Amino acid sequence: MSRNLVERDAMENGKPTGPLAGLRVIEIAGIGPGPFCAMMLSDMGAEVIRIDRASAPDQGIDIPVPSNVTNRGRRSVVLDLKSPEGVAALKRLAVRADALIEGFRPGVMERLGLGPDDLLAVNPRLVYGRITGWGQEGPLAKAAGHDLNYIALSGMLHAIGPADRPLPPLNLIGDYGGGAMYLAFGIVCALLERDRSGRGQVVDAAMVDGAASLGAALYGLLDAGLWRDRRAGNLLDGGVPWYDSYETSDGRHVAIGPLEPRFYERLLELLGLTDAALRDRSEANWPCLRKAFAEVFRTRTRDEWCALLEGTDVCFAPVLSMAEAPHHPHMAARGSFVEMDGVVQPAPAPRFSRSRPAVQGPPPEPGEHTRSVLEDWGFSAEDISRLDRVSALPDRPVRTPGTGHR
Repeated sequence: MSRNLVERDAMENGKPTGPLAGLRVIEIAGIGPGPFCAMMLSDMGAEVIRIDRASAPDQGIDIPVPSNVTNRGRRSVVLDLKSPEGVAALKRLAVRADALIEGFRPGVMERLGLGPDDLLAVNPRLVYGRITGWGQEGPLAKAAGHDLNYIALSGMLHAIGPADRPLPPLNLIGDYGGGAMYLAFGIVCALLERDRSGRGQVVDAAMVDGAASLGAALYGLLDAGLWRDRRAGNLLDGGVPWYDSYETSDGRHVAIGPLEPRFYERLLELLGLTDAALRDRSEANWPCLRKAFAEVFRTRTRDEWCALLEGTDVCFAPVLSMAEAPHHPHMAARGSFVEMDGVVQPAPAPRFSRSRPAVQGPPPEPGEHTRSVLEDWGFSAEDISRLDRVSALPDRPVRTPGTGHR
């Protein structure tokens, strides 16, 4: 798979040309939303350096480095942040940074001597981005949790799944939608405000807040009496038969969503459903509609339905697997996926008319770029040697950002 249109001409003289080119970001290594936020900023052209531990903590899953896609596009530095030398080194890096990302529980960075007050003292223009599940304050602030817990508290998990129980919607709503994207948005907002005030500030991005925010329209519908506070009984949650997925004759699925009457009429026409009773979309008739749709979609394969319905105004799409999606003609034409070092992965998004987002490089080995980053950020050979004596800095081959090769 070739690189897509997003990445063409994305580098000039070896430098990124994305809309955030020129910004410097420090990422304190973590899991979930922090790395995803850092990936987003890097894809948009920011220079992101990742501060890794010499020995990575056990995260319950061992992902090969090239496959750890959300770590792409930055260089890795190993520092011992529990040592005075490591703390001092991070403060020196912070002096030259525009933003920092950290995802520890509240109070951890403060105990290391690297909290907002510590770093804003050495760089008053720094934007200090914090991502947590519960937020920096509140009764649950210091409790452990994961995506599922945060979206449960926001009300969103209750709305997802079949009628009998809620189902985890992967970790897209809490970690990435309500967490990483709100943190990235908050950081960019704070950087824009800094242009006016000349001052940095702290961004408190909590996944429980972001997940609730993502549900703003649904809370509005609930207040208006247009949304039932239960699953599978509403317009967008699989309650109505014309906004759902159906099995085809080959055991695959298709998704339909003709909410508007004219699109619904077109669907009935193309499906060959002429019974006048199927034009009655009242709730009492939902079982009849669902039965009719289920029966008709089982008469053809998924690809046969694609040949008939794809590209029409019936609001149709095949339900593709993750392995299939990159090869769909539409996704391929847009270059929605890229391949780097043999790993197929989503391309940077969104796109711009002039700026060119790009994947700046593959995920780094921890500490792969320690020496080169320290040199680039103003550390002398003597400084690096002093850190080496304390922390035994790694000495790994350096990858050139943007090439995808060691």
